[in-house]
Amino acid sequence: MSPILVFSVIAIYFVILMVISYFTSKGRSDESYFTGDRQSPWFLVAFGMVGAGLSGVTFVSVPGMVSNNSFYFYQFILGNVVGYLFITFILIPLYYKLKLVSIYGYLEDRFGTKTYKTGSLFFLVSQSFGAALRLLLAAKILQFAFFDALGVPFFVTVIIILALVWLYTNKSGIKTIVWTDTMQTIFLISGAVITIYSITVSLDLSMSEAVRQVTSHKYFEVFNWEGKSNNNFYKQFVAGILIAVAMMGLDQNMMQKTLTCKNRWDAQKNTLTYSMILAITQFLFLGLGILLYIYAENHNISLPIGENGQFLDTDTLFPNLALNHLGVLAGVSFLLGIIAASFSSVDSALTALTTSFTYDFLDISRKSSSEKKALKNKVLVGFSFIVFTIIMLFQNSRGDVISLIFNVAGYTYGPLLGLYLFGMFSKINIKDKFVPLVCLLAPLVTYALSVYFKETYQFDFGFINIAVNAVLTIIGLIIIKRK
Repeated sequence: MSPILVFSVIAIYFVILMVISYFTSKGRSDESYFTGDRQSPWFLVAFGMVGAGLSGVTFVSVPGMVSNNSFYFYQFILGNVVGYLFITFILIPLYYKLKLVSIYGYLEDRFGTKTYKTGSLFFLVSQSFGAALRLLLAAKILQFAFFDALGVPFFVTVIIILALVWLYTNKSGIKTIVWTDTMQTIFLISGAVITIYSITVSLDLSMSEAVRQVTSHKYFEVFNWEGKSNNNFYKQFVAGILIAVAMMGLDQNMMQKTLTCKNRWDAQKNTLTYSMILAITQFLFLGLGILLYIYAENHNISLPIGENGQFLDTDTLFPNLALNHLGVLAGVSFLLGIIAASFSSVDSALTALTTSFTYDFLDISRKSSSEKKALKNKVLVGFSFIVFTIIMLFQNSRGDVISLIFNVAGYTYGPLLGLYLFGMFSKINIKDKFVPLVCLLAPLVTYALSVYFKETYQFDFGFINIAVNAVLTIIGLIIIKRK
């Protein structure tokens, strides 16, 4: 694709975002940035959250990963669906009952200030890494598709993306993002559908023939019963439940959007609808992955393979074929999808990080309107710099980013999961001042155990490390209980 065409697509997309920002910022209040004035239609929130949940990681990593992991990732998605039920019927009623803006206010109500600050801090670390790794993938593709041709360094590309995000979110924050996420979801899903259509046309397949080729392919293997494998069904399914609860239900980013709904019932309808749409779209992207490998094989496109026989740099499969082999329609739809992914993955994350830090550490609710605006802008710029720094540290990483994200999440969200489960399902009081130590030791011990079991018993924790981490946190909380 020519650089001029790529630039035109980027420019038109950004103009649309600015138009949405202009209209949603009208009539905003001091709280619009943080709560959306709690007037968002639930169905709009549900559909828009799919874009944030998918991000560039699903758009690029999931199709590519099927060569090395088959359809095993879908075991994890099935666990997610169960996890969303817990969020819908346990967590959302709790958040609405306490009328929370930052969901970590629950920890202060249940345990105390130290626990509250610790929970929020773990979210800030988790979300900073998650947002950076998601944006890293999208930025690399935009660099490959456009900025390399202009000789623009990669770090400048990242700065441009972060600056553009600031321009359309700094006024109304979450109120704008609810609407922009909806548009971004449309482009993400359309990109996959159009690519599937382009492949079927190129291979002269009807849709029923394409489905038959996918379901009969050697990569179409959904369940893994090998006990020591990190793709084992029970590991993936349980991890799917726990990570869904942690990365959505205990995540300020995702819950902040849900809490913009008018009432608890609308919020519950939102999460149930979101979980169903997400499960369907994840299956769609996995199926797309098989079609991409079929296309590459039929057109003798060589793909890099490592010494162990596994494919390398699987995240480059989709962008390479879409931009260089499948024609202009597929290229433009892919580009729109990855642009949508790059913005949707970072705009809501930065808004959530800003909300959590200003409410949990700066007590912004007690400030005047002018003080709120100044603090919010400073914190937003600060977290943009943190995300930029993490991207620079990981810019040379290889392999599928999605596995890296969930592995990191197991260590950073595990203590949060332990705190909430212990708080909701026990009446034990704890010594609040020792909670930071417990939450720091739990992931360190989890990592040590994972290394030991892998070297001694060839047993890979995989994504289940979040369960080990949460259990260790709960054990630590029991040790520091009050007599």
